[in-house]
Amino acid sequence: MRSLAMRGAVLGLAGMLAGCAAVAVPPAGQQVAALRFIGEQRLPSKMPFRGTVVGGLSGVDYDARTGEWVFASDDRSAADPARYYRATLRFTPASFDVVTLSDVHRFRQREGTGGPAARQQAQAGGTVADIESVRVDPRDGTIWFASEGDGRIGIDPFVRQAGADGAPRGELPLPAMFRESPAHDRGVRNNGNLEGMSFAPDGASLWLALEAPLYEDGDVPTPEHGALARITRLDRGGRVLGQYAYPLDPVPARPGKDRFADNGISEIVATGPHTLLVLERSAVQGDDGRYRNYIRLYEADLRGATDVHAVPALAGAAAASPVIPAAKRLVLDFTTLGLPVLDNLEGFAFGPPLPNGHATLLFASDDNFSKSQVTQLLLFEVLPAVAPQR
Repeated sequence: MRSLAMRGAVLGLAGMLAGCAAVAVPPAGQQVAALRFIGEQRLPSKMPFRGTVVGGLSGVDYDARTGEWVFASDDRSAADPARYYRATLRFTPASFDVVTLSDVHRFRQREGTGGPAARQQAQAGGTVADIESVRVDPRDGTIWFASEGDGRIGIDPFVRQAGADGAPRGELPLPAMFRESPAHDRGVRNNGNLEGMSFAPDGASLWLALEAPLYEDGDVPTPEHGALARITRLDRGGRVLGQYAYPLDPVPARPGKDRFADNGISEIVATGPHTLLVLERSAVQGDDGRYRNYIRLYEADLRGATDVHAVPALAGAAAASPVIPAAKRLVLDFTTLGLPVLDNLEGFAFGPPLPNGHATLLFASDDNFSKSQVTQLLLFEVLPAVAPQR
C-alpha cells in the first residue's frame, strides 16, 4: 500500500502476445501446482485517460474475443462515473513489457449515470457501484460486475450485467443474507461484503464470495484465530446451487497499538466444478500508521465440504451436524517474491496461454487513489500439476 518509483513501467503502443486467441484455463479438476513470476508493471498515480482518472482497479478479467483485458474501478463515482477500462499487455515468457490502455466505458445505471458522489446519489434514490469484481461473460462477451454496496448509506450489494458499451442488461437476484441489517447485528458486514465473483468454466453458473464472515457466522479473523466466509454458487437466474464455508487464515502479524488489521477474501477464480483459486489479502497497520500487505493464493477444494446454504449461523452450529469447511492448499505466498512493494492486490484472472501452452495469471492492485499506494500488475505463468506415470 505504499508508493515506489516505477520499475520498468512503460505506456505506449503495444499488442497482445502474438497467437493468443483463447484463455488457457486449466482443465477441470487439474491442480494449479505453482506459479512462476514473469514480471511487474505499474500505472502512474492518478493517471489521466480520456477524461477520467485511472485508479482503484479492484477487478480484472481477460476478453478472449478481443484479446484485451478489462479493469474495473471502484471509486464509487467520487472522481468519475462507474467505469471499466480496456487494455492490452505485451509480454513474453521471460518479461512483462508494456501496458496500454485502449478504451474506457461507463456503466450507465438504470437509476442514473452514477456521476454524483455516492452519498448524494443515494439520497436521490439511486445506487452507486462500489465495484469489487468484473468478469467477461464466456458465452456472449458481456460484462458482469459485482458491487459491494455501502451499509452506511443504505446501498445494498448487487451483481449486474452490462453490454460491452456499459449499457445495462440485467441484474442477478442475490440471497437475502447479502443485505446489511441497519442494526449491524446480522447479515453481512459493511466493507466486508460481496468481494469475489467468477463464472464456472462452463459459463453455466457463477460463484460469489463474501470478504468476511456474516455476523451470525462468528468474529472476523484476528492474530489469534481465523474465521469462516461463505462462498456461494448460483445459476444464471440467481438460484442458489450450493454454499460453502471457506476457512480464512488468522491475521498473519500483530498490528501496532490501537492500529488496524484484517484478513479476508479479495477475489476468486473457478478452475473446475469443485475447485477455486482464492486470494486472501491481509493489511496490518504498524505503530507508525503504515500498512503492510500479506497476500496468499490458495486452491480451495469444495468436495467433502458441507453445503451451508440452509445453515443460518455457522457459529455454534449443532455438534450433531458439524460444518465441514472447504479444504485449501497454499499455491503462493506473495511475500516470498521479494518485491520492493507488495500492494493491495484485489483482482486476478487467467489470461492467454504462453507458447508452451501454460496459462497466464494476472493480479492487479487497488491503489485507493492514494499517493502512498501504487497500481501494480503482477504476471505469472501457471505451472500445472504433472499427472503421475502409470
